Amino acid sequence: MRIRKTMFSLGRHVSSMARGTTQVRRLLHGGYVRIHPSVQEALVEGRPVVALESTIITHGMAYPLNLSMAREVEEIVRTNGAVPATVGILRGQIHVGLTDKELEFLASSKNAVKVSRRDFPFVLSQGLSGGTTVSGTMIAAHKAGIPVFVSGGIGGVHRDGENTLDVSADLTELGRTPVAVVAAGAKSILDIGRTLEYLETQGVCVAAFGESREFPAFFSRQSGFQAPYNVRDEEEAAKLIDSALGLGLGSGVLIAVPCPQERAAQGQAIEEAIQQALSQARSKGITGKEVTPFLLQKLVELTDGKSLDSNLALIQNNARVGSCIAVALSKLQKARRKGNLPQPGDVTAPPPVVIGSVNVDFVAKAQNPDILGGGQTNAGRVRRTFGGVGRNLADCLSRLGQAPLLLSAVGKDEHLESVLHYCHHMDMSSILQLEGKSTATYCAVITSAGELSVGLGDMDIHQQITEQYVSQFKESLCQAPLVCMDGNVPLSTIQYVCQLAREHQLAVCYEPTDENKASKPFLSDSWKALTYISPNLQELRAINRTLGNPLPAELPSRMEDVVQAAVALACPLLAHLHCVVVTLGAHGVLLCGKSLGGSISLYPGAHEQWWHQVHQALPAWAIPINFPSLPPQTAAARLCAAHYPAIPISREEIVNVSGAGDSLMAGILAGMLAKHDTGTCVRMGLLAASLSLRSYEPISPEISTSSVSQEQVQSRSWPEVKVWNMD
Repeated sequence: MRIRKTMFSLGRHVSSMARGTTQVRRLLHGGYVRIHPSVQEALVEGRPVVALESTIITHGMAYPLNLSMAREVEEIVRTNGAVPATVGILRGQIHVGLTDKELEFLASSKNAVKVSRRDFPFVLSQGLSGGTTVSGTMIAAHKAGIPVFVSGGIGGVHRDGENTLDVSADLTELGRTPVAVVAAGAKSILDIGRTLEYLETQGVCVAAFGESREFPAFFSRQSGFQAPYNVRDEEEAAKLIDSALGLGLGSGVLIAVPCPQERAAQGQAIEEAIQQALSQARSKGITGKEVTPFLLQKLVELTDGKSLDSNLALIQNNARVGSCIAVALSKLQKARRKGNLPQPGDVTAPPPVVIGSVNVDFVAKAQNPDILGGGQTNAGRVRRTFGGVGRNLADCLSRLGQAPLLLSAVGKDEHLESVLHYCHHMDMSSILQLEGKSTATYCAVITSAGELSVGLGDMDIHQQITEQYVSQFKESLCQAPLVCMDGNVPLSTIQYVCQLAREHQLAVCYEPTDENKASKPFLSDSWKALTYISPNLQELRAINRTLGNPLPAELPSRMEDVVQAAVALACPLLAHLHCVVVTLGAHGVLLCGKSLGGSISLYPGAHEQWWHQVHQALPAWAIPINFPSLPPQTAAARLCAAHYPAIPISREEIVNVSGAGDSLMAGILAGMLAKHDTGTCVRMGLLAASLSLRSYEPISPEISTSSVSQEQVQSRSWPEVKVWNMD
């Protein structure tokens, strides 16, 4: 469980520059390590540095190709905004960063030693020179304070390793040295399956780089094995590395980067050549650390140079990716050193917070229009997905670039790993993982038209989202631009958050979840501290019933009557709430709140002031489509209801309705967090909902900052918005 993560991380990183300076000075005053002046300066100033290994120079390629490769890799690192620090051993001294003459010395040396952890004492004591392996380079990089290291590929468990016990020291080093290694996976001459198992045992976080979880096999993009996780770009990789460093686990991270598609050698041809080379190695009695250079040289011969071409391509690509990751990581760390104070447009502004449920959902969709009762089996399709209102909101917000902090609870059971893997793109680091508890499960039976017929849930673990747990994140809550809660949260926790909102003027959105849970905040005066609620008509009626307000005899179905009922039920709540977002399913959404210049305001308090200032500052040509023309601030705001029709979707296109409402609200909230006008916000929500209706997943994987954006809204034609006065 993460306690006070924000404070803990700030405490670690605010002093990182001072620690880095002290560490560099300590190393310089020792006799074993020399740090190149350019590297030393970058480390002291907090600029991105990338460590590079040198065994690829001394043992991986022949002279002069090895030298030109080393120079090119360093230049790639510089071009991408980082400082290269090639690590090598020269005459008994560890060098972190090499001059061009030193590079040439290592590249042309006939007696260079291959230096891993075990070899350092002897090599240094004898005044020898050599190239550092992945293990050796990690040690030097960590001692110098360099968090990112680029290699070609890591060592691993050798084939037949279960008998020979031939396991690379790279794997144990990754388990005990907190450096991120960017490499093209493990060499295909190794037993990759056992290598991944060994890394798991060592507690090493392994993530494939890109859209796929396929673990690369050095020369080939495919190994037949899946990495536990994947990071889609350098920003995600930097966040992962930052989390690992911030937690202080003491273990490394492996970012596995596939060789570029256009230059990847054919996996099958490489595999056949490997088997042939292994056979020759055995017949020649070659063992131990001499096996890898022999095999690599043989592969060049047996594949007519294709393996060498792939080798060069992947090293260059790794250097590009690794340096971009180092730059992104440096930006994260610099933001903390500046005090993490939110500024307009600052990417380090505090994230929103979502408090709510995480569920494993089993969704059964009937094949036929009529569902037969009486114990009969209905034909259909059963799928496992991952839901929970809080998780859905956090999922959609994450896909829309908002990266919320999610507070929830799951059990340490058979569902845990699959939940964490599915939610890898979200910040799941703060959720409770409880021994002896069951992760919430929900079973939904839906009709062939996608409507919910019956739902069953085992939700007891949500009671563990307690006030005591949530209060540990008080600082994050008080700094958040928005806090979202769902109706699965215990009443005492809801009341605690509402009290914080009252004391610190927080913007809080309450998602009622279902008719039975909708009224939780309304059992006391807590609800008056809420800013937004997003009920459907049934939930809105339940809320009014709890408050003792008049209710319609029955809920209508005709559109005009639905709007009239929703307006009547929302009106008494607007004495305290800023906005009521009534979700109307296929009819769209009804926004009820204060109208400013013909558009309902989504921004309470200071946001309205900001809204006026922005509008007045913009020249006429810069005002985007649908940007409301605001009256003077002295004008009285009126209560209005605005109906936004849904995007038409045929029954045949609807796959699942379970996450559409959550997608709608998350889209609206993402627009608000990006400070878009009301029309853009609501239509972003409608776009997100339409994508999720077409998806088997509650939140469509198609939702992104490109598919749901201000530009997408402006590129479409929309039905007319109807507005009614509520006064």
